[in-house]
Amino acid sequence: MFDCTPATRIFVALDPVDLRSSFNGLSAWVQQRLAEDPLSGHLYVFTNRQRNRLKILVWDGSGLWCCAKRLERGRFLWPQGEGLHTVLRAEELSALLNGLEVRERRGWYRR
Repeated sequence: MFDCTPATRIFVALDPVDLRSSFNGLSAWVQQRLAEDPLSGHLYVFTNRQRNRLKILVWDGSGLWCCAKRLERGRFLWPQGEGLHTVLRAEELSALLNGLEVRERRGWYRR
């Protein structure tokens, strides 16, 4: 899906975000709330209040991608924590996208 090198960071917003926002709204959120550059090549992951949709914002070197996923049933098992965001590893993002739980202790398993 995305080329995640060891230098790529994956930022996950812990609080719900208005997903009606697309490129501009999510880029502004990254700049204003995280003080990060959305054109850095890092991944920024957002969910809605019901946790049944998510969007990923990423710069691939030539343009900004805004990818979306909607679950037909159930909810994403969103990571918990303090602050505005948490950082995941690539395998933890894969677990999150595939319905596995991501724990703060960095462990994950099928629920």
